[in-house]
Amino acid sequence: MARAYGPHPVGFQYRGGVNHYQRPTRGTVLAVCRVHQLLPFSGSPGVTAIDKRPVDGPVRVLPLGLFGDVQADRENHGGSDQAVYAYSQDDADYWAGELGRDIPPGLFGENLRIDGIDATGAVIGERWRIGADVLLEVTSPRVPCATFAHRMGEPQWVRRFTEIGLVGTYLRVLERGTLAAGDPIVVEHRPAHGITVGKFFSAPTVADVRTLQGLHDAGELTLAGHYWPYFERILRRDA
Repeated sequence: MARAYGPHPVGFQYRGGVNHYQRPTRGTVLAVCRVHQLLPFSGSPGVTAIDKRPVDGPVRVLPLGLFGDVQADRENHGGSDQAVYAYSQDDADYWAGELGRDIPPGLFGENLRIDGIDATGAVIGERWRIGADVLLEVTSPRVPCATFAHRMGEPQWVRRFTEIGLVGTYLRVLERGTLAAGDPIVVEHRPAHGITVGKFFSAPTVADVRTLQGLHDAGELTLAGHYWPYFERILRRDA
C-alpha cells in the first residue's frame, strides 16, 4: 500500500479548528467486527481480510487485534501499531448520503464502529478505555488503498476518500481484555499537542512534524514507525 500523508486537492473536508479539549470524551461501541472470510485479491499476499462483519457477544482483544480476526497483510494493514481500526457512525452516515447506499459496520474494514467520539478527530496518542479493561491508544490515520477501492466498487474511490478526509483511526492495544457492542468508550488521556489523525492525514505541517518528533524523542509519545518516511517528505517539501 502506498501511503500518502500530505496536502490533498482543494475540496477535502478536514474538520480542523475545533479545540481538542472541547471534543467529546465519551462514546459507545456500536459494533465489533472481525473477518467473515478471506477474499482473493490480485496484489500481495493474494488474499484480503477486509470483509469484516459484526459479531455478537464479548470479543477478546490481544496485542495484534481482536481474537479471531485476521490481518492478511501486516506490513500495511496490521501489526501492533495498527491492531484495531475504528470508524465513527457520523462519518459512515456522511458516506451513506454521498453514495446513496448503506454503510453497515465492517464495510470499511473497521473493527469498531463507534458513536459519540470522532475517530478522525482523535489526537495522536489519545487513549480510550473501552468497557472495563481494554485500553487502546490512537496511532495513525487509515490510508485508502486498492483493496479498499475494490471492496467499495465506487468510481475513483481512493481519490474521493482521500479528498474528504474522514479516515478513521488505527489504535494499538495497551491493555488487553474483552469488549462488546454497547460498551462505553471513555477518553482517559488526550495529549495537549492537539494534532489529530485527520489533521496529519489531510494537512500536515512542518510544525506538526517538529512537535511530534520532539514528543517522541522526549519519551512522551510513541509514534508508529511508518511516520518517519512521511516526516522526511514533509520536511523536504517545505524546505
